Amino acid sequence: MELQLALDLVDIPGAKEIVNEVADYIDIVEIGTPIVINEGLRAVKELKEAFPSLRVLADLKIMDAGGYEVMKASEAGASIITVLGVSDDSTIRGAVEEARKQNTKVMVDMINVKDIEQRAKEIDQMGVDYICVHSGYDHQAAGISSFEDLLTIKRVVNRAKTAIAGGIKLSTLPQVIAAGPDLVIVGGGITGQDDKRAAASQMKQLVSQV
Repeated sequence: MELQLALDLVDIPGAKEIVNEVADYIDIVEIGTPIVINEGLRAVKELKEAFPSLRVLADLKIMDAGGYEVMKASEAGASIITVLGVSDDSTIRGAVEEARKQNTKVMVDMINVKDIEQRAKEIDQMGVDYICVHSGYDHQAAGISSFEDLLTIKRVVNRAKTAIAGGIKLSTLPQVIAAGPDLVIVGGGITGQDDKRAAASQMKQLVSQV
């Protein structure tokens, strides 16, 4: 089980500062959609150059032109690129095809997918590398958790690795770990803490026991 740090509400210098604190305890650093919107793929490039031992995920939430956008993110240094599960099948397949050429990976974000079980089965057959259940900011504000969705995809997915994101804290991490995802994605549970290094260390210790 691996730990991914999600960075959303910072600029490039702020992202580097946070990662510098916690790099020893994370496997993947996510350049969140807000950073990509504000800074472009330059953020991916600069974080990869600053922390070459870490994999960088570009959270593009691709909805169209899957092959092209995966190509550009890969060229910037991304190891993993996100595509939305509500996208057309051709978009997901195009992203996977290009990722194979680039030696990178595709994560499908299941945010706002209505029939999680059926769509997860379909996406799993397309050769994606990760399927991620995700409670976004708006979902979290409404008290919606992705934990039940994780249990669903764990039951039906045979090929892809599974991931969970959205509102995970140290207090809820044991429940998440018990469900057995391959990747745990944490944002504010680390970045919102006074001692980010200690929070990341404790979380890494827990996920590494699995």
